[in-house]
Amino acid sequence: MSQQAPKSISWMVAAALVVAAPAATAAESRLEVGAFGAWRLGGEFTAGADTPAEREVDLEESGSWGLSLGLYRDPDSFYEFLYSRQSTRLDRGDFGPGAPGISAEYYHVGGTLLFGDEPRYRSFVSLTIGAGRFKADGFGAETDLSVSLGTGLRVPVTERLAIDFGVRGYLTFIDQDTRLFCTSIGGQGGCLLESSGSSVFQAEASAGFRWRF
Repeated sequence: MSQQAPKSISWMVAAALVVAAPAATAAESRLEVGAFGAWRLGGEFTAGADTPAEREVDLEESGSWGLSLGLYRDPDSFYEFLYSRQSTRLDRGDFGPGAPGISAEYYHVGGTLLFGDEPRYRSFVSLTIGAGRFKADGFGAETDLSVSLGTGLRVPVTERLAIDFGVRGYLTFIDQDTRLFCTSIGGQGGCLLESSGSSVFQAEASAGFRWRF
């Protein structure tokens, strides 16, 4: 996918908000903003493909964070833009010394449904689609189609403020046997990794807040 994917996602967000606006207005639309911190794991690639040193390389587990913007369609559902980022590196036990840093970002749009009428908490499920972008220090970035599915509990603190506890999985679709994180120095090209399958999966557990207005 083109490196211009983040710009394309911005257009997707604008289009989603335009489509959502009539329904949201009819339901006395409200916006919400959110921020969260998480612990993310997963992400498997192949290093040294087609050589005697070929091996599987994972991303190291690490913290991540994210931001969200929601536009309510009705009191129990809202359209959502989701951005999340993880700063990590290739597992040094797999890759060896000098494992480069990796940033994993997701630019998604989608929606969330809230369930139940218990005043102390509500469960939710979230489905989003967009771009997954992986960037290795000193190498090129890879941007591909990705989807995510999340679920959790929302605990109201005040009428406008709530705390979310959730889990989410991100699945990014990469062509099998595609070489990743490539660069060219002095006319000599090389690639750091190769995809080990047709997708890259990551999962995270998170906690954060939502503010409605």
